[in-house]
Amino acid sequence: MMYLQHFGLREVPFSITPDTAYFFSYGHYADALNTLLVALRSGEGFIKVTGEVGTGKTLLCRKLLNTLDKDFFTAYIPNPMVTPSGLLAGLATELGVTLSNRPYGQYQLQKLISDRLIELTAEGCKVVLCLDEAQAIPTDTLETLRLLTNLETEKYKLMQVVLFGQPELDDRLNTRQVRQLKQRISFSYRLEPIDREGLDSYVSHRLVVAGYQGGGLFEHGAMRTLYKCSRGIPRLINILSHKAMMAAYGRGDTTVDEQHMRLAVRDTEDAQLSRPPRRYWSWWLVAVTVLVSVIVFYWQGDRLPGVSL
Repeated sequence: MMYLQHFGLREVPFSITPDTAYFFSYGHYADALNTLLVALRSGEGFIKVTGEVGTGKTLLCRKLLNTLDKDFFTAYIPNPMVTPSGLLAGLATELGVTLSNRPYGQYQLQKLISDRLIELTAEGCKVVLCLDEAQAIPTDTLETLRLLTNLETEKYKLMQVVLFGQPELDDRLNTRQVRQLKQRISFSYRLEPIDREGLDSYVSHRLVVAGYQGGGLFEHGAMRTLYKCSRGIPRLINILSHKAMMAAYGRGDTTVDEQHMRLAVRDTEDAQLSRPPRRYWSWWLVAVTVLVSVIVFYWQGDRLPGVSL
């Protein structure tokens, strides 16, 4: 990237790819990761993490997968918008089951998965399946997923499932068709946007990881505009910060100021500065006041003796 040398960086600090080196262990992000680790180590069946678009669910998922130790065997399905057979085939592959080119029925796939889960459990492994974008899972595939978690010993589940999804996932789980799955969710966590205090730490954290060793790169006005227009959503923070740094570099500036950030905002559809509403109401208020005054004047004139209108 052209501005790396200009700002003394090794790599781009505000990429939107989910690089776990940039995981921000702050506030609810640290709480979410700790909640997941505790729940998985206690052997819970279903765990759910929801958050708005861009709040960092995929990064949290990958951080979880990288954090789990050798006692866990992990499987990851990034796009679960598949048929029941597609889910089973994907899971079997993630578990290390070799599938031939011939077609498999659901029963055959379930048997292969069950045998593999028993094998992994006998080796002392806890199996964890993470599904990203879980709000897109079809209803019949959700039911297949629920049935898979019926596999258990007298003391342990053979597989634990972590669902990462947008808030629409909660709407799906509130439907009658999947109410049985909802009852099995033992831990839930909602990812919220970064607060104003956390924004400074977030930006500094990413700059340091990228190799920055200078002073405050983003001026106060730039940070104020960044928070207002990103709404604390990490993806928007990254996009706006990256564009603002490009604007500063293009003008030969060594710090990012409010003007640079406003240029970035104007170039980003989901981060437009809100304009104050036009105050049409003030004209309506004047008109109503005049009308009421006229009515009162005439009404009092009719009631006062000796006054004719």
